[in-house]
Amino acid sequence: MILVGDVMADVLRLAVDRADPEILRRLQVEPSSYALATVHRAENTDNSARLLDILTGLSALRMQVIFPVHPRTSRAITTVGWKPPDHVKLIEPVGYLDMVTLMRNARVILTDSGGVQKEAYWLGIPCVTLRDETEWIETVTFGWNVLVGTEPGRIVAAANRPLPTTPRPTLYGDGFAAERCVAALERS
Repeated sequence: MILVGDVMADVLRLAVDRADPEILRRLQVEPSSYALATVHRAENTDNSARLLDILTGLSALRMQVIFPVHPRTSRAITTVGWKPPDHVKLIEPVGYLDMVTLMRNARVILTDSGGVQKEAYWLGIPCVTLRDETEWIETVTFGWNVLVGTEPGRIVAAANRPLPTTPRPTLYGDGFAAERCVAALERS
């Protein structure tokens, strides 16, 4: 077995180099001034009480929230009848390069996505995970991710916490796994 790292880190590294800040201008947000929220998991969207708790937490934040809304989530929000306050901006889903721009410029990311948790870690952006568990426990161990479930008070407290001062060791890969894969194949 050869440990090469996660090719997802490679994709993120390349995307950062290609990302365009135009989406920030379009949304009229400044870097480090907003929270980025993503919610799409069935455990949160198919359970009205959990979804309303998350939406209540987002509504209580004292910073602008950019929320690209997954189609499943959009339907669930319509079903529960939630109307966002002015500081919570619901937008259509965005492409990967725009998402990378939004992630790397956020003050904090609130998500139930496993992939976004890792990307937040790699980008050095604090993450609040809107779940009761995570596959990426190391991000919690090193202080860059907080598991809050869906309780609104915990969401707000975690989003407002000071920026982590703990180091971010290289986890899951350094963005060069593909090169290691090719080298390993060439040696075999």
